[in-house]
Amino acid sequence: MALAITLTAFLVLSAFAGCSTDSGASLSVVTSTSMLESIVERIGGDLIDVVNIIPPAQCPGHFDVGVGDVMKLAEADLFFMHGWQGEKFTQELIDSADNPDLVVVVINIEGNWMTPPVQLQATDEILEELCEVDSDNCSAYEEAAAAYKSVVQAKSDEIVARIAGADLPSVNAMCADMQAGFVSWLGLNLVQTYGRPDSFTPQVLMDLVDTGREGNVTLVIDNLQSGKDAGAALADDLDCSRVILTNFPGGFDDTETWEKAIDYNVDLILQAVAD
Repeated sequence: MALAITLTAFLVLSAFAGCSTDSGASLSVVTSTSMLESIVERIGGDLIDVVNIIPPAQCPGHFDVGVGDVMKLAEADLFFMHGWQGEKFTQELIDSADNPDLVVVVINIEGNWMTPPVQLQATDEILEELCEVDSDNCSAYEEAAAAYKSVVQAKSDEIVARIAGADLPSVNAMCADMQAGFVSWLGLNLVQTYGRPDSFTPQVLMDLVDTGREGNVTLVIDNLQSGKDAGAALADDLDCSRVILTNFPGGFDDTETWEKAIDYNVDLILQAVAD
């Protein structure tokens, strides 16, 4: 696959040689996910040009690189990636872009990126890297980052107030592995997690059902990007509510920002526990 990408990319790069893509921004940035993209956009504003690679509704571990993605990196100054196990395609992509000036930054933060604490930490780390690469605009980046962190903290406080009367610790839930951090942050009682749909054998499902019944589970929570229907059969067997959450902005309609995405998730949870 790497050889095919490289050969095709060479032809495309040759065809585009001499063409200008200058949008007036000081910095050209590529991100591997919409989560990184959304934070970079909030910090960089008009000073940067941001393009993203992996569609927000798609799992990073099941992404097929294309020539267009090589082009994005071939013309970029900076590439932000998470470095997750599922992003192994990135090294082939970087090599195929053949861009010796490209600065590659891996943002490794433990925890669910939809949670406010991770958003705040990621903002600090992305700010540091932007200032390192573009020191002339560092003060503007710092001002924008501070403003975004205020937004994140305000949204966190708002959500905490909203869920205060829902008694979420009394709600026994099972969820997809990739939603465990978010579910725990909300305060639900997490009884058990489960993997992707391809990990569900009859025995695995039977064990999960037994665990769910013993734990009096009333809510099953799926993750859009890792298999939105993974818990469907489990919820049916347990005769309980099920919701599908997103781990990335833009995964569903009208969730293009982190604030809208987390509100979407919280609304689904509150509606499910109220029913």
